[in-house]
Amino acid sequence: MSNGPYTEISDPDQARFVDLLVELCEQIDIIDVNSVLQRRQLVYQGFDVIIDHVLNDPQALYMQFDYGMTTAGRTLTIFRLMLESNLLVYAQDQAQLGLDPDSGNSHLIVRLPMTDDIDGAWLADTLRHYAEHGRYWREHLLQAPDELYEAISSGNYLWLRG
Repeated sequence: MSNGPYTEISDPDQARFVDLLVELCEQIDIIDVNSVLQRRQLVYQGFDVIIDHVLNDPQALYMQFDYGMTTAGRTLTIFRLMLESNLLVYAQDQAQLGLDPDSGNSHLIVRLPMTDDIDGAWLADTLRHYAEHGRYWREHLLQAPDELYEAISSGNYLWLRG
């Protein structure tokens, strides 16, 4: 695997991860690839996204989306919606919603196997897909007024299945 102008990496899984990040940056027009490689973080459609590779799961990469802060007083209901979403929707995508106890922000973490059919274009499509979910969470669940919020939390999850 070629890492272009980036440092040579002897670990093939780490090299694959770097190649995928470089391809992703090309797909979404990020010019400062070195910054993304160093920080393993980018901003996509208004969402902070961490993209990482961990030693105990060498053949996968992880994307973590920060969907934003939960409106005060709704944490318990958001937990319920996250649990239902994790069980009914995201489990099939190897994804999980959670709440950061320090910031109060909702996060989605997605595990992506680094198989041969995964490339920068596929990762860009994945970013777009979960950014769409994030917009829904942000606009309709995390910051919705009470009247709208009660209607949304009724259990209709068609928005997630697209």
